[in-house]
Amino acid sequence: MRANYLFTSESVSEGHPDKVSDQISDAIVDLMLSKDNESRIACETLTTTNRVVLAGEIRCKPIYDLERWPEHHGWAPGARDEIEEVVRGVVREIGYEQEGFHWAELDFANHLHGQSAHIAQGVDASGNKDEGAGDQGIMFGFACDETPDLMPATLDYSHKILQRMAADRKSGVAPFLEPDAKSQVTLRFHDGKPVAATAIVVSTQHKPGYCIKGDDANPELYAVLEAYVKSVIADVLPAELLSDETVYHINPTGSFVIGGPDGDAGLTGRKIIVDTYGGASPHGGGAFSGKDPTKVDRSAAYVTRYLAKNIVAAGLAKRCTIQVAYAIGVSEPLSLYVDTHGTGTVADDKLERAVADVAKARLGGLTPRGIREGLGLNKPIYRTTAAYGHFGRKAEGDFFPWERTDLVDDLKAALG
Repeated sequence: MRANYLFTSESVSEGHPDKVSDQISDAIVDLMLSKDNESRIACETLTTTNRVVLAGEIRCKPIYDLERWPEHHGWAPGARDEIEEVVRGVVREIGYEQEGFHWAELDFANHLHGQSAHIAQGVDASGNKDEGAGDQGIMFGFACDETPDLMPATLDYSHKILQRMAADRKSGVAPFLEPDAKSQVTLRFHDGKPVAATAIVVSTQHKPGYCIKGDDANPELYAVLEAYVKSVIADVLPAELLSDETVYHINPTGSFVIGGPDGDAGLTGRKIIVDTYGGASPHGGGAFSGKDPTKVDRSAAYVTRYLAKNIVAAGLAKRCTIQVAYAIGVSEPLSLYVDTHGTGTVADDKLERAVADVAKARLGGLTPRGIREGLGLNKPIYRTTAAYGHFGRKAEGDFFPWERTDLVDDLKAALG
């Protein structure tokens, strides 16, 4: 493992077109879980200029039942209107009231339909068969000691810059900002620790005039935006990381008035590295948003983060990666792998056995049912995950239970 290097991660705001799609998809997940906590949802969202399109498969009898409401093609009376209301509400809360994308004026199309019976028969519990995984695949969890959130510092700071800017936009502190934005943080690491920020990129959509290129360019207004963004960066990053060495690129294209789904189409599941560890960890390839927790793309990624975070929180390693694998319709994981990248206080194989023991006692042996019940995932808790990362967030109430560090004592006991 290298000790001295540069590393970069990016984030995108809640107004980024892909994140608009993710938030809509997860709002649909929350809606259906609020009606029936055993709902099955695989909801994809397309956003583009004044248009939102939903597609995918669902099973939620209070909302969709072909036998009960055949005259409405399976939809309960008022259900399609409720779904549309949820979609428009998400767009309104993000803040889109622009000519090219407006919550009240956009065209909406709902192409959701019933879940495949062939998928259902493999996933559902029946007889002596436990609930199977909703798909095959590999999932990774990661934690490191670079920040108090036990997240990679480059991603943690990238997220927090945009979170602060969104809060200031909505509160009126920065009224010149619009919803779409991206950030990127490059840090220099020495002996594996971040020691300096060498480059920071922030591209934010803005009101006309706050730019240095184009027909409406106004250097004085751009200076206001630039000074504001630098002040946010200074508040988010530790002061010792910022110096004359730090290079800032703030709206490097010169103008960013047209943005969001009007500037670029958005799709659910295209920001999987932003959603996870900013490239600091491997990724199995499966997205999270729009999926109910029987889909191990989501729930197994959450539980591996939970386990990895508790290993680092327990002081058993400075960095930890965990991988699990599943087959569709099969409940038991095919493999469990733990790697502490040479930072562990015990051998990785011993730690792996301890993780397996704790998982068996607390998480049903990492079966889909065991994960869902152990973490309490069959609840409408997903809209809040769909912007600024699924990990490194504050566990509070039912939200972000995979960020708790309540396995520390169990892991230590399992190691003897």
